[in-house]
Amino acid sequence: MSPTDKDLNYREIITKAVCGKGRKFSQASHTMSPSEKPTSILGCWIINHQYDAEKKGDAIEVNGRYDINIWYSYSNNTQTDVATETVSYTDIVPLVMHDENVLSDDLEVIARAIQQPNTLEALVEPNGYDVSVEVEREFIVEVVGETKISVYVNPDGVSDDWDEKIWDVDIEDEEFEDLDPNFLMGELEE
Repeated sequence: MSPTDKDLNYREIITKAVCGKGRKFSQASHTMSPSEKPTSILGCWIINHQYDAEKKGDAIEVNGRYDINIWYSYSNNTQTDVATETVSYTDIVPLVMHDENVLSDDLEVIARAIQQPNTLEALVEPNGYDVSVEVEREFIVEVVGETKISVYVNPDGVSDDWDEKIWDVDIEDEEFEDLDPNFLMGELEE
């Protein structure tokens, strides 16, 4: 079977492209036991967040850790101290967009924390000794791999009037007001 003229007008290009995407919002609860019996919680913050990600099947596994610091008062609000604990977590982020036409198994996984771990609430437990800390975090992940795309090649080349064509398009500020900022991210929400 010989190729037609139409078939000769296409080229296949091998390139790196995003071939998988996912997004996950997580909430976690951690219980800490300060060295003193807390009277009240004065503050709670999370620092030293570190994570890495790898592909596992049709999902990305994000493994990380962070330090939770609780500033609390004790002895009937007469003294203060800071309790620190390192917490580890694993988030499984499903790939909602997944291209099966990847050419090799050499994939690059990119994970970005779009919501760094932060404290929602820190409360003294009813037993009077432990502190419950509610934390939220959110990740976007992408898988980059080699894939093949087809492009149309104009058999006549670029026409002479192409450079002379006027591409001036005026956009008024009011037109931007109607844009939905979540339009591109809408397909990633669960």
